[in-house]
Amino acid sequence: MISEESKAELLEVALEAARQAGELLRDGRPADLAVAATKSSPIDVVTEMDIAAEKLITGLLAERRPEDGLLGEEGADTPGTSGVRWVVDPLDGTVNYLYGLPSWGVSIAAEYRGETVVGVVAAPMRGETYHAVLGGGAWLGGERLSCRADAPLDQALLSTGFAYVQTRRAHQAEVAQRIIPLVRDIRRGGSAALDLCDVAAGRLDGHYERGLNPWDLAAGELIAREAGALTGGRPGEPASGELTPAASPAVFASLQPLLEEAGAWHD
Repeated sequence: MISEESKAELLEVALEAARQAGELLRDGRPADLAVAATKSSPIDVVTEMDIAAEKLITGLLAERRPEDGLLGEEGADTPGTSGVRWVVDPLDGTVNYLYGLPSWGVSIAAEYRGETVVGVVAAPMRGETYHAVLGGGAWLGGERLSCRADAPLDQALLSTGFAYVQTRRAHQAEVAQRIIPLVRDIRRGGSAALDLCDVAAGRLDGHYERGLNPWDLAAGELIAREAGALTGGRPGEPASGELTPAASPAVFASLQPLLEEAGAWHD
């Protein structure tokens, strides 16, 4: 069991790291944004700023919390001895960032013995920072968040994401085609972390996505859950790369079996 004092300390560190990385990304974005490498296809790029932001975060964590473990999108993977592991996405929404769209953020979560206890998502271009502590609710700055009141599925506004590998994209488009007639509409924001925060803030009724990595969902999933949303994976399973739905309770109850029936969990 981790103490409330320890969770508060982890939150303070996460907020500071997210703030500094967000400022670096916002203020340091070059006009001729250079591409450092490619990920799964030529469409999905990782920028020099992405790598710089992770170095900033990992350096701060190493200084403040040297005994903790770390898992980062850009390659950081170190064991720790404290029972705490940080799960870091220094720039969620890379393509949005490349194109100058505002929907990108810094996602930092702290796990204790495998359970997420702190989550922070900073969205500098929105001027927003979301955070949650396990058992302490979800917050946007000083405002406590609550997911939207339950609505019938046909009145639900959902968001989703698509992979950058063409074969998976094609199947995800088929799943979306099956779901669109059954809901109010579907959005594609380009940042899973922010989509999950938007569920928490009541801006969306739900989000679903296949192919998320731990760093994509760790902080946002806790924030959504602490705001009253239900989260999970396939029926009876936790959120994972196979499938991650998150929604207000009634929408979740309808959406999860619909995704299962549509085969949203496979390619």
